[in-house]
Amino acid sequence: MNLIDTHAHLTYPELENQIDDVLSRSRSAGVTGWITIGTDRTHNQRAVQLAQRFDRMFAAVGFHPHHANEVTADDIAFLEQAAQAEKVVAVGETGLDYHYDNVVPANQERVFRAHLEIAARYHKPVIIHTRQAFDDSMAILAEYRDTIPNIVIHCYGGDFAQTKFVLNRGYYISFTGTVTFKKSDALREVAKTIPLDRLMLESDCPYISPEPVRRIQPNEPALIVHTARCLAGLHNLDEDTFANQITTNSKKFFALP
Repeated sequence: MNLIDTHAHLTYPELENQIDDVLSRSRSAGVTGWITIGTDRTHNQRAVQLAQRFDRMFAAVGFHPHHANEVTADDIAFLEQAAQAEKVVAVGETGLDYHYDNVVPANQERVFRAHLEIAARYHKPVIIHTRQAFDDSMAILAEYRDTIPNIVIHCYGGDFAQTKFVLNRGYYISFTGTVTFKKSDALREVAKTIPLDRLMLESDCPYISPEPVRRIQPNEPALIVHTARCLAGLHNLDEDTFANQITTNSKKFFALP
């Protein structure tokens, strides 16, 4: 296989502190490209720096909705500058997360809209985090339908109705190891319905190790081969055919060289 991990947190210490070994294992497994994702100001800076160190590594910059209460106007100005940096290929992850009640929804919306404005201004694709906030997330994204080149819903866990809505909007869907979990039968049924040209893969490492290696911690890019095999089987495709299509999608979505 030849895959791209489209959503990895390689600046988290459990991975960054062994980054050469992590990437060596990744290449050996057939995962030869990576997009490392920023979640706060420090990790955005490190993501850009890390991407500049390695061939076939790129960065996305954003503030996770869990940090929305603390995001200042200065942070947004920093984000706009970072979005223009070399090898930054997307804005995000960004969005809405209502799972916890300690982040004010109005602050989340403020920060989310700031990301979308930056993405529209610089024609960058956007990586969306939405958790228990699907309707509100989609309503805000609708306002930017004609100004943002590509949108992906990351760590996808939607039902059939939500999936139909997302696909009708022209968005992409990215799966983590959750689709491989023993209790994820409903999600696997959803995954079968998604057109191959709208799918991408991610580790979301250091979290969400897939079956059958779920006990391996931290998760790392090499392990997305198990997610790929699961999805290839759901689509009745051999692994290489599936991987080639998914990699083509990733390159197109992020405008990778």
